[in-house]
Amino acid sequence: MFHLRTCAAKLRPLTASQTVRTFSQNRPAAARTFGQVRGYTAPVAAEPFLSGTSSNYVEEMYYAWLENPKSVHKSWDIFFRNTNAGAPPGTAYQSPLPLSPGSLSTVARVQPLVEAQPNVDKLVEDHLAVQSLIRAYQIRGHHVAQLDPLGILDADLDSSVPADIISSTDKLGFYGLDESDLDKVFHLPTTTFIGGQESALPLREIIRRLEMAYCQHIGVEFMFINDLEQCQWIRQKFETPGIMQFTNEEKRTLLARLVRSTRFEDFLQRKWSSEKRFGLEGCEVLIPALKTIIDKSSENGVDYVIMGMPHRGRLNVLANVIRKELEQIFCQFDSKLEAADEGSGDVKYHLGMYHRRINRVTDRNITLSLVANPSHLEAADPVVMGKTKAEQFYCGDTEGKKVMSILLHGDAAFAGQGIVYETFHLSDLPSYTTHGTVHVVVNNQIGFTTDPRMARSSPYPTDVARVVNAPIFHVNADDPEAVMYVCKVAAEWRSTFHKDVVVDLVCYRRNGHNEMDEPMFTQPLMYKQIRKQKPVLQKYAELLVSQGVVNQPEYEEEISKYDKICEEAFTRSKDEKILHIKHWLDSPWPGFFTLDGQPRSMTCPPTGLTEDILTHIGNVASSVPVENFTIHGGLSRILKTRGELVKNRTVDWALAEYMAFGSLLKEGIHIRLSGQDVERGTFSHRHHVLHDQNVDKKTCIPMNHLWPNQAPYTVCNSSLSEYGVLGFELGFAMASPNALVLWEAQFGDFHNTAQCIIDQFICPGQAKWVRQNGIVLLLPHGMEGMGPEHSSARPERFLQMCNDDPDVLPNLEEANFDINQLYDCNWIVVNCSTPGNFFHVLRRQILLPFRKPLIIFTPKSLLRHPEARTSFDEMLSGTNFQRVIPEDGLAAQNPANVQRLLFCTGKVYYDLTRERKARGMAEQVAITRIEQLSPFPFDLLLQEVRKYPNAELAWCQEEHKNQGYYDYVKPRLRTTISRAKPVWYAGRDPAAAPATGNKKTHLTELQRLLDTAFDLDAFKNFS
Repeated sequence: MFHLRTCAAKLRPLTASQTVRTFSQNRPAAARTFGQVRGYTAPVAAEPFLSGTSSNYVEEMYYAWLENPKSVHKSWDIFFRNTNAGAPPGTAYQSPLPLSPGSLSTVARVQPLVEAQPNVDKLVEDHLAVQSLIRAYQIRGHHVAQLDPLGILDADLDSSVPADIISSTDKLGFYGLDESDLDKVFHLPTTTFIGGQESALPLREIIRRLEMAYCQHIGVEFMFINDLEQCQWIRQKFETPGIMQFTNEEKRTLLARLVRSTRFEDFLQRKWSSEKRFGLEGCEVLIPALKTIIDKSSENGVDYVIMGMPHRGRLNVLANVIRKELEQIFCQFDSKLEAADEGSGDVKYHLGMYHRRINRVTDRNITLSLVANPSHLEAADPVVMGKTKAEQFYCGDTEGKKVMSILLHGDAAFAGQGIVYETFHLSDLPSYTTHGTVHVVVNNQIGFTTDPRMARSSPYPTDVARVVNAPIFHVNADDPEAVMYVCKVAAEWRSTFHKDVVVDLVCYRRNGHNEMDEPMFTQPLMYKQIRKQKPVLQKYAELLVSQGVVNQPEYEEEISKYDKICEEAFTRSKDEKILHIKHWLDSPWPGFFTLDGQPRSMTCPPTGLTEDILTHIGNVASSVPVENFTIHGGLSRILKTRGELVKNRTVDWALAEYMAFGSLLKEGIHIRLSGQDVERGTFSHRHHVLHDQNVDKKTCIPMNHLWPNQAPYTVCNSSLSEYGVLGFELGFAMASPNALVLWEAQFGDFHNTAQCIIDQFICPGQAKWVRQNGIVLLLPHGMEGMGPEHSSARPERFLQMCNDDPDVLPNLEEANFDINQLYDCNWIVVNCSTPGNFFHVLRRQILLPFRKPLIIFTPKSLLRHPEARTSFDEMLSGTNFQRVIPEDGLAAQNPANVQRLLFCTGKVYYDLTRERKARGMAEQVAITRIEQLSPFPFDLLLQEVRKYPNAELAWCQEEHKNQGYYDYVKPRLRTTISRAKPVWYAGRDPAAAPATGNKKTHLTELQRLLDTAFDLDAFKNFS
């Protein structure tokens, strides 16, 4: 009974004293953009007897009446019955029946107001129904929002109206309500803000306000978010009556930005009508939208914004958001423009930009960087995230308050490209989070020529964002004020919660995929409507003129002013004869190069270290540098073995890596190692993160306990992603040359799911965009009988993409030949056979006066191979990376007696030396290891060939003939010796798969290649 009283007290229709306030109180000065806000005033009679302390007396009687209607006076019984039946409180009171015989007429008059006995269950049900109705609009109101500017397609691809959305009065029956309930007053739950200052509204007004909030030009998706505070925040932003207001000054600024956005595209169309430019027509509102996000973020303290976007609208963004000089853009259309920089360049709508300027709205400095991108849509997403993370890291912005990212997407790509999903899943990981990204989808409602109904299975292109609880704001792009409001809210969300948010600009594409394309072939009805569609600038200008915010002459003056700016820039652009790609650099490195972008020297200092440093790092690597920390017993044995190696002045693979990293940290170089399971290492050899066996999440990273003022070391297990994570690390490496950023594949062949990043960014990045990058790829590789999937890192692919000429012998007498080779190459490819050389190549990567990507094929079995050890002597001061490791055994002592010179790389060397020893052929066969495959060490190999004048030459590899290194090495070796001798092949036969899945077959193939390598008559029949 107590619960019944409580529910009834809370849910009963309100008394007049509580509802007498009219809706005119606290109303906003201006209506929402979508239309006039109707006031609602209930007809209420004055009821002074219910004010003040009398209300407590009435409440007590009400409780008593609920238990026993006969416990109160008949007049109160009638009052309570009428109130519960829905009568307004002012008319609920009726005079008690007179006792005279003529009272029958009075009874007839009163009776209609007094229904049956009070039905408390019905009262509760009605209020719960209203709460359900409110929730329905919050969840599904966006499905009926008016989002398509063309009015021909539903943004969610579904023309039906959800059954629980009140599109007509007959739908009230879904909630057990009917038209007679529309004027009943209901308590509003705490999960809505439609009441403003009022706690109760008539049902009619509740529905109207919900429609205004959720079913006009903004569709809000947020009810899947499982955080109440965040949901309430969004409700407050969109439900509060009159919240979406703009001052006249803000409207004029919006108009001016629309003028620039629209007239820029018009100008390009007039001047270069037959050129591809991937214009923004149909979504001109994107420019003021981006500027609004940047303005609001700048107001909230952000001073660096990193952006990524596809080609559509890119030139407009460069001109009107980044503020690239217009003449620099216009001259790109000149077919006679000559390229001045090294490399091959890229088309104008792929280039990036970096610019620091004053934000005119906030009067604060803001740095804007637009990252260059390929045509591969969405590929730049993780790159932008990585660069943003790096910039936050270097400025100590641990909460993302100073540096943020904005990503632009197309609707088809956002739904179709898996990298979007991978990037979202990095958004909240500790070592990858950028504390919120604002995503802006330019929703053309078409992909090239593909109808969205054929391009995605989800209702919206943005549904992928739901997996990370990112709110999604759909907005009709032909309502500029609605767009601006949504963008402000998005920026505020990111500033408040530091989580991702999506703005879906539902627009159209006025032209085809590009300006030369004919869209009527495939979308005739859509483009008939588009041809009739009035441009958004014209619509908005007419609206502001009608409101008296601007007059027609002012509007026309704004247009002519910007047209003049474009014409003057066009005139200046004719003086540009040379294209400087450096002017389009998205990630400059101040101070690293000379002023004209050249290396400060063309030498590399020795990469060795003093013995004291090696010993110190080794001792830390073999210990637990914190107290009260219990490690695993097996790990204790590993650390003990490391300690013994250090005492013996020897390193294995793990120690060599430790010493390279540790020494660079001492020199102030930040190191970041990322990838799947890198903390322990796929093969349980690294153990850079120690885990306490008794306390959950208690870890220790000994590498961060090496030196008092060392740089920080970041080692982080990634999500199970290659494409996204490699792109992220590439972006991180873009930010600064003074960091060693490494990505390790769990197995080398897994890099092929990140092939887009390798092919479009890492390999050609400098050639296309004059952008150096020192990222390191660690790719475990080796034929070890483990089957086709985890054997080959596909070295042939990396070598095929090297930019050196196999048929041209470079000038071997050139000073600093090896460094010049490195400077001219597009990337460095190595396959180290010793831990010491691995140590040196990692250190060289930072000590070089420039940056190149480094591809390292790392070993598996060699991690613990007893012969794969290096003495401290080969790592001391004055030592360097060895591009070639020559034969140093008996064969080298009597070179004239050597009958065969075998060239190889990597792990197969140990198979060859074991076989040579078993056959007793140490004097007849010399084995030379090529450690650096690209750039090819022509000079050192020429010395080796000349050293053994009587030896035939053979290349030996464990990979199949059509894979591995043979097709790369053979023509270069032939060029080295001026084609004086043949270069024979000893290895596996060609095959489709990288390796056999049968262990016995594997061993048979290995023995066959060893037999070929050491059979001195093997090639006589081919001579």
